[in-house]
Amino acid sequence: MSLQGIFSATNWIGGEPISSIRLLWRRARNAAAARAILKYRIWLIALCQAALVFCGLLAAWLLRFNFFLPDVGLLLLAAPILVAIRLAAMARYGLMHGWWRYTGINDAVDIVKATLAGSIAFVLCLRVMLGNSAFPRTVYILEPLVTVLLLAGVRVLSRVFAESLQREASPAKKIILIGAGAAAQAALREIALPGSGYETIGCVDDDVSKVGIKILGVPVLATVSELPVLAERYGATETLIAIPSATPDQARRFAEICGKTKIPFRTLPSLRGILNGCFDLSPFQEVNLENLLGRDPVKIDLESVRNQIEGRTVLVTGAAGTIGSELCRQVLQFDPAKLLCLDRNETGMFYLQMEMHGQRKRAQVVFCVADFGDGARMQSLLAEHKPGVIFHAAAYKHVPMMETNVYDAVKNNIFGLLDFLRIAEENGCPSFVLISSDKAVNPTSVMGATKRVGERIISCRPAWCTRCVSVRFGNVLGSNGSVVPVLQKQLRDHRRLTITHPEIARFFMTTHEAVSLVLQAFAIGNHGDTLLLEMGRPVRILDLAKALIRLSGKSEPEVDIRFTGLRDGEKLLEELSYPFEKICPTSSPKIGRIRGTPYGWFVLHRHLRELRRCMSAGSGAAIRDKVREIVPEYSPKNGNGDETVSPNSERAVSPPKTLSATASPS
Repeated sequence: MSLQGIFSATNWIGGEPISSIRLLWRRARNAAAARAILKYRIWLIALCQAALVFCGLLAAWLLRFNFFLPDVGLLLLAAPILVAIRLAAMARYGLMHGWWRYTGINDAVDIVKATLAGSIAFVLCLRVMLGNSAFPRTVYILEPLVTVLLLAGVRVLSRVFAESLQREASPAKKIILIGAGAAAQAALREIALPGSGYETIGCVDDDVSKVGIKILGVPVLATVSELPVLAERYGATETLIAIPSATPDQARRFAEICGKTKIPFRTLPSLRGILNGCFDLSPFQEVNLENLLGRDPVKIDLESVRNQIEGRTVLVTGAAGTIGSELCRQVLQFDPAKLLCLDRNETGMFYLQMEMHGQRKRAQVVFCVADFGDGARMQSLLAEHKPGVIFHAAAYKHVPMMETNVYDAVKNNIFGLLDFLRIAEENGCPSFVLISSDKAVNPTSVMGATKRVGERIISCRPAWCTRCVSVRFGNVLGSNGSVVPVLQKQLRDHRRLTITHPEIARFFMTTHEAVSLVLQAFAIGNHGDTLLLEMGRPVRILDLAKALIRLSGKSEPEVDIRFTGLRDGEKLLEELSYPFEKICPTSSPKIGRIRGTPYGWFVLHRHLRELRRCMSAGSGAAIRDKVREIVPEYSPKNGNGDETVSPNSERAVSPPKTLSATASPS
């Protein structure tokens, strides 16, 4: 060791050179001994097991002759042969490693196999090859039994000793499991392993018939509702929810009960994930987004879509985004002849290509890094591939960002759509589906106003050769830049959660639901239709944040929530439809067809020409004024938190209409 290291240690210890040098010497000597043991570990293990085999032979000999030692010469002659054969058999069955602290059933089975194989070889060697018939037959039977006990016993004792030392060195956290099924069993096995850092007090389960039984030695103490009492009685420091198949309602109930215990709780991944080795007790568990919905996800039968997609060419714009990428995944399930994935986000397209590579079926998948607003490129692309269906998911969507980029919002979301739709019609595309938003209803942001203009373009454009349909729905849980990923990141970074307003609420749906709606709309929509999904009740962002805290294994007092105030263009509450719109039933019970005041194409076309001239001037105020002429309901607002009442509605927010079989078109 260098003098620099000695002096560093001296300074660290506190200026006592002699004691420091002695300490370093002892550490170096122990390290050298450890290295020597590791270097000759196999030989030491072999020597130890050879001694155990000899002890087994000696014990069998003593048992056979009532603890006397006759024929010592024969015993000493047979011992080296037996030891050599047994060591060879143990090496063959992988029993020469030294990790005895991890001994389990497999090691015991291997010991029996090795001992049986060695005994057969020993008998053949001694009686057939050496011709020795004087060796006692009883010892042939007793010796392997004693040897198995010794070889297995020393391993069990090593494991017990190592685990007891580990428990003394690092006290385990006391944990209670919610659940008493297959997932709980997998969790209990994982927790029982050395180094898990947990000690299971017991389980709780809603199935009363399971109360009182034991699972892998762990008792089922009571029902889930009694968890707070049990946690206080046994001094539990954590709760683990081991029911991956729980419904959203059950998950919320478990989270509420765990919140009453005032101790952290965590959730297990799916049982398939556990069996694949994905058991994880990290401080932050990713939350199943369906548990945040406040309702069960809508299930939509998409078999009617297959006939209109199978064997055709499908183009998806915005393919690298949340909705676009899910569209690509679901469209591939219906075996299109070709799938065109288009987006200008090169990195997102790279990851989509990596994902799609393992999912391709019979379809040819083409990845196009391009901007749908590039008319020349789109003309070339559509002329080459001739898509039969276009799902247009590409658009600017972030409200506050577009408030300061009015020109680009209008250029992309209105004129980009208009030019792209014209190119699609020129190339004979039969179907065009536009992704809209609930922000198009009584918009207070330029983004919402552009979405409303997009709906009007689709609804009043003359039916030439392309069937045009738009789909309106609320927020998508977990989409890029949306509220849930932002809150999750703040939780992971142990930062306060930021929410704009305590009463702000939104309609939510899962990505799978949204895309299923888009596909269903494509299948059942007529030209000019705007279709709407029945989305249930709006969810307060504050309630969603609290549920996210609980489902992430934290308690509400641990996390600070700060209200920042409404941002520019942001509404306190969203709406799904205008008061003057009627929602008519369709062949799908969860999808409605919106009927509103008709808007003439030539009037709209004239307004759009004037808007394009305003774009040339580049004035944001002039652009907003012209957009307001096209969408009279557009009422811009700043971020002072005041809700602007729309001019065409009696109140700022009207409750969502339900899809009724008695509704009739206007």
